[in-house]
Amino acid sequence: MAKSGKVNETVRGGITLGTALAVTISWSLNKSILWAIIHGLLSWFYVIYYAFFL
Repeated sequence: MAKSGKVNETVRGGITLGTALAVTISWSLNKSILWAIIHGLLSWFYVIYYAFFL
C-alpha cells in the first residue's frame, strides 16, 4: 500500500512540473496571461509541442 502512495506523489509532482514549464514557456513567448493559462491546462502537450516545433 505504501508503494501506491509513492506513485500518486510522483504523478502529482510531474503534473505540477509540466504546468510550470508550459506557463513559463508560454509567458516568455506570448506575454499573455490568457495564453499562459490555456497552455498551463494543456501542460505536457504544450511542452512537447514546443520542443518539437518551435
